[in-house]
Amino acid sequence: GYSTLYGDSVGAYGPIKDVYKSDVFRLARWRNRAAEERGQTPPIPENSIVKPPSAELRPGQVDTDSLPDYDVLDRILARYVDRDEGTDAIVAAGFDPELVARTLRMVDAAEYKRRQYPPGTKISAKGFGKDRRLPITNRWRETPAP
Repeated sequence: GYSTLYGDSVGAYGPIKDVYKSDVFRLARWRNRAAEERGQTPPIPENSIVKPPSAELRPGQVDTDSLPDYDVLDRILARYVDRDEGTDAIVAAGFDPELVARTLRMVDAAEYKRRQYPPGTKISAKGFGKDRRLPITNRWRETPAP
């Protein structure tokens, strides 16, 4: 999803930095359910779970103004980031070619933001930063020798 420099990327530790947004919502629902089963008050406000995700950079903005639903986005990201699949393989898996191309461009263009994230829990097979490295200046193209 979205990440704002000096906003949600600030801090000494990023406990959910390696968790896809759709998984964050599932974890929140699970945590509340577990609390209810123990007779406790759910710790995560329901509005935090059901409110449409937003970077809140302008009034009325929601993430789906410019991103697909997180269930779709996260499946594309898992293929690209965790499995090292390229555009052709992701499209062959049934995703819209334009959406895939746009998503991969956005991920690569935001590499500089990941470099500024605090350390956090690593739960995936391939975490950003150590296991998946891209140059920050990713528009570089090799010039053929004369």
